[in-house]
Amino acid sequence: MSRNKQRVLLGMSGGVDSSAAGYLLREQGYEVIGVTMKVWPQDCISRAEDKCCGPQAIADARGVAHALGIPHYVVDEADQFERLVIDYFSSEYQAGRTPNPCVMCNEKLKFGNLWGKAEALGCDYIATGHYAIIEHHERRAVLRKGVDPRKDQSYFLFSLRQPQLRRALMPLGRMTKPQIREIAHSLGLKVADKIDSQEICFVSGNDYKAFLRSHLGEKEFHRGEIYDVAGNFLGEHQGIELFTIGQRKGLPGGSPRPRYVVELDPETNRVIVGDADDLIVDEFEIDRVNWHPVAGVNDPGYSEEIQATVKIRYNHPGTPATVMALENHRACIRLHKPQRAVTPGQAAVIYDGDVVLGGGWICRREAPVLT
Repeated sequence: MSRNKQRVLLGMSGGVDSSAAGYLLREQGYEVIGVTMKVWPQDCISRAEDKCCGPQAIADARGVAHALGIPHYVVDEADQFERLVIDYFSSEYQAGRTPNPCVMCNEKLKFGNLWGKAEALGCDYIATGHYAIIEHHERRAVLRKGVDPRKDQSYFLFSLRQPQLRRALMPLGRMTKPQIREIAHSLGLKVADKIDSQEICFVSGNDYKAFLRSHLGEKEFHRGEIYDVAGNFLGEHQGIELFTIGQRKGLPGGSPRPRYVVELDPETNRVIVGDADDLIVDEFEIDRVNWHPVAGVNDPGYSEEIQATVKIRYNHPGTPATVMALENHRACIRLHKPQRAVTPGQAAVIYDGDVVLGGGWICRREAPVLT
């Protein structure tokens, strides 16, 4: 017997957003199947008790699914999460870059590995509680910012390819957070007032240094020396993994002006510090660029400049820039107004208004040669 309704696999974190997404999808006529990813191995499950995808989150998601009258499954992605997200997170710090694990989790797990589960369950789409808009056209999908500027999450979705976007649904994109909580209250859902997580889900207390110490161990840290931009030796450090561009804490004192980390050189394990002005950047490159079809870029060989707005981190408001596509999935970004602390390893996402044109990963600048 054929199905009349299109079936959707909904990623449920136990929070109010994915819970409301389940209700909205059901009201739109989809057959919804709830799935929660268990991303924690048993030996560290206690660390995840208050996090998404931890024991409480799974229980909350199951309760919401029951209230909505939809089936709910838990899938064990602990091994894949360790390999694709946590190992990436740690290795980026070891390479002198600042990672963005949420982008990687979306690309590799939520809209990557999870599709295999969706196919096995006969689903046509994967849906999430992201605040972003996906417009489905005949030959392509267009990713746009969510209408709630305080909650827009399109930045974290830039790396999704067309096959992923074309089978994705994000029912919250045209709604605001207060509207979502109102829906949850009207349904009597226990998660209606659940606080949003502001942290990386696997980093307790937002203390990434403590996480790296427990995950890597002190012996894996790359110790080295601290220099200023003029080449003066300032002291030693306990690991390049403990520093990010723009950081002030943990640097030697004795300077009349505040010092900031301005460069990290993983080849020599040197940390370079300077003044606030040394953090200002007006041009940089990104690699592993994912161009969306709406940008009209044929990479490689594209030579036209694009006038766009670029976000250099999630909470960055965006700034006008001229973008030039380069060969080997790279691009040069010339900022019309210089920006502070353009951080290697973070994503730079390119917009035309509210439309995502593409994005890539900020490359490390060549560290100054010190004598």
